[in-house]
Amino acid sequence: MEKSKYILLKDLEVYQLARELSKIGWEIYQVFDWETKKIIGFQFIEATDSIGANISEGYKRFHYLDRIKFYYNARASLGEADDHWIELLLERNKTTKEKYLKFKEIAKKLSIKLSNFISAVYKAKEGNK
Repeated sequence: MEKSKYILLKDLEVYQLARELSKIGWEIYQVFDWETKKIIGFQFIEATDSIGANISEGYKRFHYLDRIKFYYNARASLGEADDHWIELLLERNKTTKEKYLKFKEIAKKLSIKLSNFISAVYKAKEGNK
């Protein structure tokens, strides 16, 4: 039986999408004035960056339940950034429609990939019984 190869974190599509979302989030955040950064920007960028951080931490965990806990945290942060903060930023004219749409496009892809990734971890565990 061929041994499965370990995939590096940086090669995981779900992590790459999280990093891409962080990049767009940072582009949005950087143009804020100090007041906007303090009131809404810090929470927006923390939620956005937390997605990749939680994927990374979960990926390095040994037990599958530990992994999944962090992947669920990543999904919750994605929901916070995508369903709440980016919507407020557009509503309050703190970002452009173009940046908003780019953020939403990546977030949608990431949401699907992250849910599939979580399912795959569960299925891999079931297959190892």
